Amino acid sequence: MAQFVDRRLNPRDKSLGNRQRFLRRVRSEVKRAVDKAVAERSIADVTKGGSVSIPGDGIDEPQFHLSRDSGEREFVLPGNKEFVAGDTIDKPRGKGGGGGGREPSSGGRGEDPFSFALTEAEFLDILFEDLELPDLVKTSLRDSKAKEFRRAGYTSDGATPNLAVLRTMRVSMGRRLALRRPTASEVERLEAELEALKASPGHDVPERQRMVHLVREIDRLKRRQRAIPFIDPIDVRYSRFSPVLVPRAKAVMFCLMDVSASMGEREKELAKRFFILLHLFLKRKYERVEIVFIRHTDEAAEVDEQEFFYGRETGGTVVSSALKAMMAVREARYPVGDWNVYCAQASDGDNSGSDSRACVAMLMQSILPLVQYYAYIEIADEDSPIDVGGKELWRAYAGLKEAAPNFALARVAGRADIYPVFRKLFARQTSKGAAT
Repeated sequence: MAQFVDRRLNPRDKSLGNRQRFLRRVRSEVKRAVDKAVAERSIADVTKGGSVSIPGDGIDEPQFHLSRDSGEREFVLPGNKEFVAGDTIDKPRGKGGGGGGREPSSGGRGEDPFSFALTEAEFLDILFEDLELPDLVKTSLRDSKAKEFRRAGYTSDGATPNLAVLRTMRVSMGRRLALRRPTASEVERLEAELEALKASPGHDVPERQRMVHLVREIDRLKRRQRAIPFIDPIDVRYSRFSPVLVPRAKAVMFCLMDVSASMGEREKELAKRFFILLHLFLKRKYERVEIVFIRHTDEAAEVDEQEFFYGRETGGTVVSSALKAMMAVREARYPVGDWNVYCAQASDGDNSGSDSRACVAMLMQSILPLVQYYAYIEIADEDSPIDVGGKELWRAYAGLKEAAPNFALARVAGRADIYPVFRKLFARQTSKGAAT
């Protein structure tokens, strides 16, 4: 019968099993608290672990109790000045009979929400648990296989870098125990006894016989130690790796962010929030997704992660420059036949009419036919309704929504809009097609 041992380290002063059961039981409440924390925290702390608060009602254990409003019961009451034996006492009406609820008293007292500390890993797991990249594997890549080497037990021969030291020592110990190889402590104990006898003054016949016996026994044990080595060549084990064919699903995500002068600090902060969520989501959920960062004003350039999120460059607005830069990078490094291509673009929507039309033409002719999914986020004015209106770029892109099923667009106006829109764009798909 197989036995499974959970060797994961427990958090400090916590039982990992109890902690996981608690998270499963209150997951819906913790999920709501995590969603709220994402909207309220600063950019630097948006996805860090920490304390979240859930209502006290959400952690109660189910309990059975007697209803005060039904049934018949008899009570024995102490003596008083109002009632005598045989009197009938009416049941309390409404909430007059008290109870075990959490309604605040007349003095305004109640119970605080329950604060629960989440690690960063737990926070991210809950934040991204039901999100995914739509249509991760193209139809043309579904049958494509790649060979990977995975652990497949141990072998008695192999290369030195694959030496399994722990397994070798375990086999060596088992062989020594089976052959009853004398231990060093046994030899040392007999040698200490022999030295004590030699040091004692005067030796009678039993002591001399004991000394001769000890010399012979020590010699026998040492000869047996030499005959049974500590590590024998038959003990050596190497980690074995077996080639396994796995589906090949390479993907690249292009992140395009407008940093022109029309993007104020609020707009840039909201765009960064969206891309930070996207970046952490990809790193957390997918090991093989590469990310390409492109910032643009009237010119576009590929940058690293640090420059993308914290660079201070500004200038005019030419959105088509970012699309051209993306196409150049894709053609140079990511052949469509081998890669699943995704793109996320964030802008405040300010752009010239002629350049917006050029963007639509590039999307329809050169980009959307080759990408799996394209998401556009427009940062709306703070007092603008996100479900109506839109600026120049939004109006130009609106026609793509019907023409291209792999194109999606959404508007955000404040912190609270970022995570719901992010979930809308990358929710797990139950049927083929992009989120709309």
